[in-house]
Amino acid sequence: MKLSRRKFLQGAAAASALSTVPRLASAQSYPTRPVRMIVGFPAGGTNDVHARLIADWLSRQFGVSFLVENRPGATGNIATEAVVRAAPDGYTLNVCGSTELRNEILYQDLKFSFMRDTASVASINFNPLVLVVHPSFPARSVPELIAAAKANPDALTVASPGVGSAPHVSWELFRSMTGTRMLHVP
Repeated sequence: MKLSRRKFLQGAAAASALSTVPRLASAQSYPTRPVRMIVGFPAGGTNDVHARLIADWLSRQFGVSFLVENRPGATGNIATEAVVRAAPDGYTLNVCGSTELRNEILYQDLKFSFMRDTASVASINFNPLVLVVHPSFPARSVPELIAAAKANPDALTVASPGVGSAPHVSWELFRSMTGTRMLHVP
């Protein structure tokens, strides 16, 4: 008997759904005690705000406290290491962004591997990156910006939240693809 692609996919989906039933049944008692949500950046930043909003919602949903703990420093590595060293019981979560993933490439002396030692649970937001210039700057398009940068190497400045941040790494990619030289100001 030859199955159509649609029937095969429906069967595969049904089989995978059935395999989750025992896990759902055992997960009904979670959480039974407070859950720590560790953020690798100071209070008031994007990750912290997202963590606090989600912690409040989860606390109301489960009737158990979800507590935000800020452990800033080392571009999120201090927080990530704390989560990696915690018991793998689901009671210590890392609210992180793409920075922590890039750290595995940027830092050679980490005591953990983000890819090996953590598992993604949920995606909570998407942050698009936008290229902007001051209104007084004459460039009104990307080609005009590239031309201005090439005409005046190192004369233009580029701001970012810090070395290794998503805007900084994106800007370095832009710079290398366009052959421009601009001063990075973290």
